[in-house]
Amino acid sequence: MEPVSYVVTDGIAVITLNQPERRNALSAAIRTGLRERFEQFNADGAARVAIVTGAGTKAFCAGADLKEMAEESIGLPGRDFMPILNRNIWVDKPVLAAVNGAALGGGFLLAMMCDLVVTVEHAMFGMPETKWSRGAPWSVPLSWMIPQRIWMEMALTGESIDAHRAYAIGLVNRISTPEHLMADTIQLAAKIRDNAPLTVNATRRMIYMTTEMGRTAAWDVADALFERVYSSEDAIEGPRAFREQRLPQWKGR
Repeated sequence: MEPVSYVVTDGIAVITLNQPERRNALSAAIRTGLRERFEQFNADGAARVAIVTGAGTKAFCAGADLKEMAEESIGLPGRDFMPILNRNIWVDKPVLAAVNGAALGGGFLLAMMCDLVVTVEHAMFGMPETKWSRGAPWSVPLSWMIPQRIWMEMALTGESIDAHRAYAIGLVNRISTPEHLMADTIQLAAKIRDNAPLTVNATRRMIYMTTEMGRTAAWDVADALFERVYSSEDAIEGPRAFREQRLPQWKGR
């Protein structure tokens, strides 16, 4: 089986890490596979939304492959060591995480960089880098996701938090069971898939861009992003479909 697989059904792509015997750790094969699959999804006109998950029930992704790092004497990972959405690889469509187990270190990063997260109850989220003299510079986006003191606690102690605390602080969107995780995540993805694509993509870009600028600048950026939406064919189709009491037929233009 491929280290990272890609399957599209009804406009939803499922990207799966397929090394459960290694807890889906970020081996070279997994890192390369993730980059290829994100690029494939971005270019795939048949896929509107993607879901990232891991095979098995124990780990979504256990983070860096420490055995591989030790064998290859990997010190400072380069900026392109692994694909990081919105930093070294850009995807123009929504990406969800279906967290089926532990999400630690780089696995926590993988979940964190997705737009929405659905998790099982037994999942754990953490950055144990302080326990192994590594680092978590990738955790910077946590500054606008969770309170500073919780980020500080997780980073300094290396201790993980469970799914319920992650939900309480807004780190995940929904908690599911192992039996219903994929169904629940697909249901959420389908709600996004069925909405107007230009509006979905502009909204996603607006939300990320406003975290990098002041309020006045963000207003201007939001206006510019939605100018194309309001002048599109879909902007006419939406109200027309409402008036005619039918489902809209989006063209993405």
